[in-house]
Amino acid sequence: MKILIIEDETQLAKDIANYLSEESYLCEFATTFGQAITKIESYQYDCILLDIMLPDGNGMKILEELKSQNKQEGVIIISAKNALDDKIEGLKLGADDYLTKPFHLSELAARIYSIIRRKQFTNSNTIQQNELEIDLLSKTVLVKDKTVILTKKEFDLLLYFIGNKNRVISKSTLAEHLSGDFADMLDNHDFVYAHIKNLKKKLTDAGCELYLKTVYGTGYKWEI
Repeated sequence: MKILIIEDETQLAKDIANYLSEESYLCEFATTFGQAITKIESYQYDCILLDIMLPDGNGMKILEELKSQNKQEGVIIISAKNALDDKIEGLKLGADDYLTKPFHLSELAARIYSIIRRKQFTNSNTIQQNELEIDLLSKTVLVKDKTVILTKKEFDLLLYFIGNKNRVISKSTLAEHLSGDFADMLDNHDFVYAHIKNLKKKLTDAGCELYLKTVYGTGYKWEI
């Protein structure tokens, strides 16, 4: 899962990223209004953490930009501003949550998880798809009640496909999801193919139907 941290307090952004990385999230940063606009125009995220007091612009305008682009990312405002009017404005403009600084990182992580679960997995901690069962909290995968051991990347890919089921996803989008904007510097996306090949093999070896389909010349699709 990929998170964009829009925060000009460098140490706070690093602390958040370090904590979320241990929770298996991939974190990217934007420290200015301009960087944030460039990021949201170019990439997709599972959740955005938004400081509304940026040195070169108002974070509320970023919410308006997300809405104008019809972006579906979850957004949590993280702000030192504790006024009721700011909270109401942020939520009205499209934020999913508002957390006042200072906050516990564990609470932030729980709120991120809650938003992603609601938006992508029908608000359940367990994904059940025929013979396939995924426990989001324990990060375990079962096929016909048999445990399938996946790497972190494979588990992340599986969730990404199921969260975007029946949609064709290009290799470049998958590379960006797995590696962030670092993917722009790669010569090819062969590592995506390798992860998908391994994921398919582990699932089918365990008796899972082949839901992950190759769409030749385009990308991949979790079809159900």
